[in-house]
Amino acid sequence: MTLAVRIEPTAEQQKLLDDTVVAFASACNWINDNVNSNLTNRNSIQAVCYSEVKSQFGLTANHVVRACARVGANRLTAKQKRRKVTGFKPTSFDCDARTFRIIEDGYLVSLSTTGKRVKVPMRVSNYHIGKLKNQNPTSAQVCKHKDGNFYLHIQLKFEAPKPRKTQNVIGVDFGRRDIAVTSTGQSWSGKDINNTRDKYTRTRASLQKKASQGKSASPRVSPGVYAGRTRSTRRRCREILKRLSGRERRYQTWLNHQISSSIITEAVSTNSIVAIEDLTGIRDRTNNQPRKKTEGRRSNSWSFYQLRTCLEYQGIKEGVNVIAIPPAYTSQTCHKCLYIHPVKGQSYRNNKTFKCGNCGKSCDADFKGSKMIKLWGASVTAPRGSEFLSCAVVLGLPKAHVERHSQCG
Repeated sequence: MTLAVRIEPTAEQQKLLDDTVVAFASACNWINDNVNSNLTNRNSIQAVCYSEVKSQFGLTANHVVRACARVGANRLTAKQKRRKVTGFKPTSFDCDARTFRIIEDGYLVSLSTTGKRVKVPMRVSNYHIGKLKNQNPTSAQVCKHKDGNFYLHIQLKFEAPKPRKTQNVIGVDFGRRDIAVTSTGQSWSGKDINNTRDKYTRTRASLQKKASQGKSASPRVSPGVYAGRTRSTRRRCREILKRLSGRERRYQTWLNHQISSSIITEAVSTNSIVAIEDLTGIRDRTNNQPRKKTEGRRSNSWSFYQLRTCLEYQGIKEGVNVIAIPPAYTSQTCHKCLYIHPVKGQSYRNNKTFKCGNCGKSCDADFKGSKMIKLWGASVTAPRGSEFLSCAVVLGLPKAHVERHSQCG
């Protein structure tokens, strides 16, 4: 895990850190521009340019090694995504065991810079102290955030527990109206996050309109005023937009962490695994459907993948398996009798209610979906799991409907 701790350098130390950040980024850009772009291995890059980079940019030997490693890693990632590395911004530099060290007495960090080695105080909380206790981290990043302050991103390694072997399953249904609904009855409404997104959208639109430089057509307006707004008003709007940037994203990230933490905590207490839907590519499918602009924006800002990622990494930390199952027919199948509507394209779901036409079971549609996901998860993990998805009613149905059931089970 990565632990972000704010550091509080003096004016002299701040200057040294700024110089190191700029030198590190300049070295990365030089390496990227002058070393064969096909080289992605750190050692291969280092063998070509080590001496020249060290003499030209004034970096320590280990910083040069880390610069070569960063260029190689970025190239490898860009190659996998079929892109090119365009450049490196002066926002951070990498450290290893020789260029940084945590001093627990007083909680200082010793850092190598282009000038000299400095000891900088860290602003630690009880959470940081607990995580750093008895740890000997060997890698970190010194990052300059948008607020102008420096932070130390420390990489900590813990031994992950072995995943639990169990047949208990908690199914989780993702959605936009309800962000998540579990088969145990927990649910998190999406009303607040939708209202928050809508509020930020209106605020951004209003500020962007006021910050625009559309010139007024009236000859009576002075040259320093545009569309009834002064330069100071437009500058103030741009400052507010910058301050609001990322606030919505941070709120969504916090919410997903809270939801995933609650689900994993319940899985630990009940000795269960967690089953979720694999919603990869769902935006490509839904964007082809006709809908209002507001609904399209809400759908495209739906952070289901981030929630899945939070569940997976917290599951690893707690020894809880998180499995993804195919989403086909999970919202259309009755979890009690496994019956699907016989007419293709139709469903027994009506808004938030699902009422089966075969057994008459009526319940919340999202809760039913989570129950169906639970059955899918049990079919994967439990012995003779396919029996969980065996539907006896298909024997008397038309052939086309039997085929649809076979695709589900």
